[in-house]
Amino acid sequence: MAGARTETIAAAAGVNKALLYYYFQSKQKLYAATLESIAERVRDRSMAVFLRDASPGERTLRTALDHFDRILTQREFQRLLQQEMIRLHKGEEGELPMLASRIFAPLHESFRALLQEGIASGEIIPADWHQVMLAAIGSNVFYFLSAPLWRITESFDPFDPEVLKARRTAMVEFLALAVFVDRRQGAELARKVLADTPMPELGNFERFEVAAR
Repeated sequence: MAGARTETIAAAAGVNKALLYYYFQSKQKLYAATLESIAERVRDRSMAVFLRDASPGERTLRTALDHFDRILTQREFQRLLQQEMIRLHKGEEGELPMLASRIFAPLHESFRALLQEGIASGEIIPADWHQVMLAAIGSNVFYFLSAPLWRITESFDPFDPEVLKARRTAMVEFLALAVFVDRRQGAELARKVLADTPMPELGNFERFEVAAR
C-alpha cells in the first residue's frame, strides 16, 4: 500500500487521478473495493460448486479441486489475502474482517452444510466435519506455501506444469479414498471429476511460477 502511487494506478487504469478520488475518496478505499470485487468473484465461483446438481461427496471433491485451481490461477488474490493476514497478526486495521463476514463466512457455512449432508447420507465417513474440511483444502494451502522450500529440499520443481498436474490428481484421488465410506464409489467419482475438469491453461502456471520465485 505504501509504495502504490495513485498517479501510477490512474495511469494503468487509463483514467484521470481525480476520477479515482471522485469514486473512492482515498487509496485505502480503492484498495478495499478492489479486494472485495476479486473476493466476490471467488465466492461466486465457489458457491456454484456447492450448488451443483451432484451428490455431497462429488461436490466435496469438486470443491477441493476448485480450491486448488483457485490458488493456482488467482495469484494476485492469494498474495493480497496473505498480506491482510499479516496485517491482522500485527494488530493493524485491515480488510480481513470485511472479507471474513462477506465472503468467507458464507463459504464456510456452505461447506459445513455440504459435509454434514454427506455424513448424514452415509456417503462421507462419520467424522468431525471441520476435520474433513481441513483435509479437503488444507493440503492445497500447505503445498503452495511450502513450494519455495521444496524447490530447495526436493528433486523436483513444485511449479512445473507436469508436477502440478500430478499433485492436483493425487489430491483428488487421496481425498476420495480418505472421506468416502465406499472407497470404490469415491475412486469412480474422482475419475469423473478429474476427467471433466481440465487443468487451467499453461499460461497461468508460467505467471504463477514467475511470481512465486
